[in-house]
This record gives sequence, C-alpha cells and structure tokens, in this order.
Amino acid sequence: MRIAMIGSGYVGLVSGACLADFGHQVTCIDKDAQKISALRAGEIPIFEPGLDQLVVSNVQADRLSFSTELAEPVAAADVVFIAVGTPSRRGDGHADLSYVHAAAREIAQSIKGFTVIVTKSTVPVGTGDEVERIIREENPEADFAVVSNPEFLREGAAIEDFKHPDRIVIGIEDERAREVMTEVYRPLYLNQAPLLFTSRRTSELIKYAANAFLAMKITFINEMADLCENVNANVQDVARGIGLDKRIGPKFLNAGPGYGGSCFPKDTLALVKTAQDYGAPTRLIETTVAINDQRKRAMARKAVLAAGGDIRGKTIGVLGLTFKPNTDDMRDAPSIAIIQGLQDAGATVRAFDPEGMKHARGLINDVVYTSDPYDCAEGVDALVIVTEWNAFRALDFTRLKSIMKAPILIDLRNIYRQEEIARYGFSYTAVGRPGEEVRLSEILDAAQ
Repeated sequence: MRIAMIGSGYVGLVSGACLADFGHQVTCIDKDAQKISALRAGEIPIFEPGLDQLVVSNVQADRLSFSTELAEPVAAADVVFIAVGTPSRRGDGHADLSYVHAAAREIAQSIKGFTVIVTKSTVPVGTGDEVERIIREENPEADFAVVSNPEFLREGAAIEDFKHPDRIVIGIEDERAREVMTEVYRPLYLNQAPLLFTSRRTSELIKYAANAFLAMKITFINEMADLCENVNANVQDVARGIGLDKRIGPKFLNAGPGYGGSCFPKDTLALVKTAQDYGAPTRLIETTVAINDQRKRAMARKAVLAAGGDIRGKTIGVLGLTFKPNTDDMRDAPSIAIIQGLQDAGATVRAFDPEGMKHARGLINDVVYTSDPYDCAEGVDALVIVTEWNAFRALDFTRLKSIMKAPILIDLRNIYRQEEIARYGFSYTAVGRPGEEVRLSEILDAAQ
C-alpha cells in the first residue's frame, strides 16, 4: 500500500521504517528540511538500536523515502498517518494539538480518492472527531475516514515492539477503514498479533489509560521502596513477590528515581486535564503525577545525605542522564531534577551518558561532561548512578577507588548489591533495600 507518514520524529520514523520493511511504499514527511536532508543521507536524528540499518536498507530497496512537501505523497497515498508531536501545552497541561490540527488542514487540500487518515500521535479523547471536522470543513467533497491507531513503542526496543506487538488497537467509525487497516497490518495479523477494533474515542482513551496505569505501577513500587527503607524490608524481593502474581506481572516494578521520558509525564497530565474537563477526575493519576514530581527532588536529597550531608564545595559524579537506557531522550529525565538539586546544595557535577550528553547540554547548565565512566569519577566525592546503562553494570571498583576522592556509591537503580561493593571499601546507598540506603525519614528531616 502507499503510505504517507506526516512527522519524522521518533514515532513517525520508526513506524514508517517498519511499515516499509513490511513491503509498503512509505514516504516520511517533515517540515524540518535539515532533518529530511540528514535522513536522505542516511543520518538518523535519534538513537534507537537497529533503526539506522532499517532505514538504510528500505531506502536502498526504494520502499522508503523522505520529503518536506506534503501534497504529492498525500495525494498518492491510500493511508495517511499523522505522527506529529503533542507536547503539554504551556500553562494548563493539556495536550497541544496545534500540530495535529495543522496537519489535518494540509491533508484536506491534497487527498484524492478514498483515503484513510490515521492519528498515530497520542491525542485526547475526541481528537479524531475534530480532525474529521477540520478536513470536512476544508474540503467538503473529500472522501475519507479518520482512524485512531495509537502507538505502544518503548524507546530502546521500538522496532521489536512494532514488529511483535502485544496488540494493535484501531478505532474506526467507517467500515471501509477496517479493510484498509487490516491490509496495512496484514503481515502482523498473519503472525497472530491481536488486532483490536474499537470505536475511535475508545481507542484514543486506551493509549492514555495504558500509560497512566504503567506510571501508577512505577509510582507504587517507588512508594513501597520508601516503606521498605523504614521497616527494614527489601523492595526487590517485594517486587518479585508481587510480580509473580500473574494478575500483577513483573514489569514496571523496578524502584528508582521516578519516571520520565516523552510519554508518561505528558500523557498522565493530559489525561488528568481531560478527566477534569469531563467532570470525572482521575484522583489516582493526579496523585501519581504529584508523587513522581516530588520523588526526583527527593532522590537529590538522598544523594546529598549519602555523600555526607554537606556537599558545598564538593564534586559529585553522575552516571546516566537519559530517562532510561538505550535512548538519547532527555525529556523529563530524573537526572535533570537530581543534578539541579545537587547544584543547589553547592556541589559541582561531573556527568557521563553514552548517548544523552548532546541533548543534556541544552537542558542542564554548569555540568562538566566527560568521556567515560572513569573520567566522570575522577576526583569526585561521590558517584551517583541515575540511569542503568549496561556500561555501568560491571564497573571496575578497584580502579574507581583509586581515582575517586571518596569511595561513595549512590545507586538509584539498584544494579549492585552492598556485599559486592563493600569488598572494595565503598560506602553504598541503594533504593528500598535494608542496610543499603539513606532512609526516607532522614531525607524528610533534612528538608525541614
């Protein structure tokens, strides 16, 4: 099928490349001429394992192309995906749909023949209705159907998620669109990937509900970690004990410094605002948002106390800046608030991340960015692990002790154990594990 993908950011580029790999003819469109020029040259603007090879191979096979112009690819397309950004709107936290609406207006001027318009972007309930209204208003004679098809891609595993999905959710109001979308995903459907057809509004809500539930799950285990620190229990054993229950499952039960990234923070906030607008407040999600925001600063205070309490004039090393490993995404990363907290306490911060430092430089000021974990640890009074990159899972602690000013490790991702670190003479602080942490009560007392 002929597909136009409007938006060549994370979702659009991954989705477009994977659809091309299925054999469809895909054109990815973006107004950023520099980005399109780079993509044509085989340069990928984001870090996602395997994406560079996937893009290059499909460009060489003439199944994937890139353009800054929308009219011609849309006119030729059977399906047009809208995969533009929907960031939080400044001032009120609602999803900013200006890019979606602008795309709809441009699409309306170019579609020819029956065309399925698919919102791939994460959008609030009712957005499909508005997209349909805009296109109908701009082009009353147009023959089209608007579909909701939310993405469920994890950064760092997006290609695997697209090609082997848990489910494919498609919201339709026009039965002709069912046939078209079944053909789009036929390669996956033949492999028994669940294809769930719903109403359009239901599909839009499914995406927000899924992300909000996962955000609550992360926040729940983080609160259990705080409780573990005060009752002498081990949060990793708690997580395993409840995760073995098939009704709960083991995923998203790793205690840490809070969630971040491009989805959970903005989507939970957008869902809260939508629910308030419709008179059905989601109090659990409202609380989740508040707790997660507070946790990031609390982790900075935890690091301060573990480093001796008074870190004015000291140097702290931070390993990991992105919100999770295997991505270069810095959006709402816990490291931002943690580093700010360390700086507010008077520390100088050195940092290293395998992929995130380019973007971090535009978000975090007055940080010494280094070349590797050992360069980061040179002369520091404590070392904080914020993101669990594989490169940090087997550090040479003999070497670290010889170059650090003080052997203090603060492990906010629980990737080490006290007994293995103690052999090297390190003071070790973890999250939610007995004898390995600065307790939450101490953090709260220090903040008063």
